[in-house]
Amino acid sequence: MKSFTVALSFTVALFTVLVAGVQADDVSRTSLTIPGVKFRVPAEHYVVLKRGDVQAIIVDNEAIDIPALPGHRAGYNGVASLTHKKRRENLFVPSIAGLNFEHIHDGTKQGLVEKFEPRKFLMQLRIVDENTVEVYQPPTGNWMLESCGRYQLLDDGTIEYTFECIPRAKAYRHDYIGLFWASYIHAPAERAILFKGRTAGSNAVARWIKGVTPKHGTDSTHRPTGVATLPPVDGDFPLTLVNHPSKFEYTEPWYYGVSHDMAFVQMFRQSDHIWMAQSPTGGGNANPAWDFQWFIPKPQIGKAYGFVMRAAYVPFESREQLIDLTAAHRATLSE
Repeated sequence: MKSFTVALSFTVALFTVLVAGVQADDVSRTSLTIPGVKFRVPAEHYVVLKRGDVQAIIVDNEAIDIPALPGHRAGYNGVASLTHKKRRENLFVPSIAGLNFEHIHDGTKQGLVEKFEPRKFLMQLRIVDENTVEVYQPPTGNWMLESCGRYQLLDDGTIEYTFECIPRAKAYRHDYIGLFWASYIHAPAERAILFKGRTAGSNAVARWIKGVTPKHGTDSTHRPTGVATLPPVDGDFPLTLVNHPSKFEYTEPWYYGVSHDMAFVQMFRQSDHIWMAQSPTGGGNANPAWDFQWFIPKPQIGKAYGFVMRAAYVPFESREQLIDLTAAHRATLSE
C-alpha cells in the first residue's frame, strides 16, 4: 500500500450541494459535508454491522486476515462480507469486496496514473453509531478527490450507501469526473442481472431484461432512460466496463441478481443518473461483477457532490416478491 500523507483531521466547510446528487435538504449526509459529526476511529481496519437477518463487514483498503475475512486483499474497500441468517457464506468473493469504490477517471488514458486510485491511497474508517460506518479518503494523490462513503444498515438489514466527494484540484480533461463501484459476486449459478428496461432510445413498452455480457468489456454498461450517450471517452481508454454501452436502457433505477437462492438488489435514485454495469468474470472466472458508475459533469473545485443508493440482500422467491419487498425503499429513493 502506497502511503500518502494527508492530515486526517481535515476541517471541512458545509457546502451547498446542488448538482447531480445530494441536495441541500437531504437528510442523508456524511462527515465530509457536515462539520461536527461525532465519530470514532477504530483500531482495526474493519467494522462489523448486524441488524435484522443481515451482517455486513465494512473495511478500508488495508489487507485483513481474520476468521470472517481470511486473506482479504489490500485495496478492496467497502463491504468485504455480506451474509444472511439464511446463508452464512459471503455473497462476495472472500478475498475482495462489494460496493467497492474502484475508479476515478476523466475518460482519458492519460489521466489514469493509477487505474485503481481509491485502492492506492490512505482510507479511514469512522464509526458513527452501532449501525453506521463511513469510509473516508483524504484527497488522492493523482486526482486530489476527497471522499466519504457512509454505509448504514437499516432496520430490515438493507444497506443505505451515501457517497459524497469534493474535488480539490481541477485536471479533468473532458470536464467531468467518472466514478465506478464494483461488487464481486462469489460463484453464482447465474451471472446475469435483471432490470426493467427497453432498447435504448426507443419508445417501446418496458419489459424485464436479462442482462448478459458475453465477455468482460462487451455490452458492459446500461444507460438510464433519458440519457442518450456516455460522456466523452477516448478510444484508447483502458477501463472497458466504463465505455462499452449495451443496446438497452433501464426505465426503473434498480436491478438484481441471484446467487445461491439469495437476491442482491441494488436501488438508485433516478435523479442521480447512475449507469448499471456488469462483467461475467470481473471477480475471476466464475465470479461476475455487478457494478455501477456515476458521472459528475463540470466539476468545481471545493464543491461537494453526492448520491444515495440502497442494497438489499434477501432470500429469493420470485421477482414479484422482490418488487413487493423493495417497494418502500424504492419509493423513499424517489422522493
